[in-house]
Amino acid sequence: MSVQKTLEYYNRNAREFAEGTSGVDFSGIQNRFLSHLPEGALILDFGCGSGRDTRYFLGKGFRVEAADGSEELCRLASVYTGIPVKQMLFQELEETEKYDGIWACASILHLRREELPEVFRKMYRALKPGGILYVSFKYGDFEGERNGRYFTDMTEETAEELLESVPELKIKERWVTGDVRAGRGAEKWLNMILRRSDTCWR
Repeated sequence: MSVQKTLEYYNRNAREFAEGTSGVDFSGIQNRFLSHLPEGALILDFGCGSGRDTRYFLGKGFRVEAADGSEELCRLASVYTGIPVKQMLFQELEETEKYDGIWACASILHLRREELPEVFRKMYRALKPGGILYVSFKYGDFEGERNGRYFTDMTEETAEELLESVPELKIKERWVTGDVRAGRGAEKWLNMILRRSDTCWR
């Protein structure tokens, strides 16, 4: 299954997906991420979906740039957040030392496992020295199509193997949570906060 088919899924189901995620209270993890950032930091919401997290970060006084691969989600998120949302693929990130933080919540999990090292390196380069990266994956060893989309799941062990390709990104926090959406608490997620470790401002 191609990434294009996953994008087609989100374009077809954009409104339903946005309505199902925009109202979810994710503040526990959002605040955990923000606690590592300086006041007024610049954040990239990388695969922003409905724009829920972008809107939250903006409301807390942070500067945010948002991007998603789905044209329809970009349109809906732009309206929801009040800022332009850039349509781009994860592989198209080419910024250098621009962001204090990158938020990749349930987004890069749609890449094939062999595509992830390159995207992690791109995120590393896009972070300022000492910058913070949040990523989340469904917990497990599965890779393939699930519910019309492509997923690469992760465990602590497979995540560590992946990060060997980007040794400058150090795990600062790692924890497993249940799904916060109603009726899906049995689904587990691997959450990680990583720091670009070459220089630290905090």
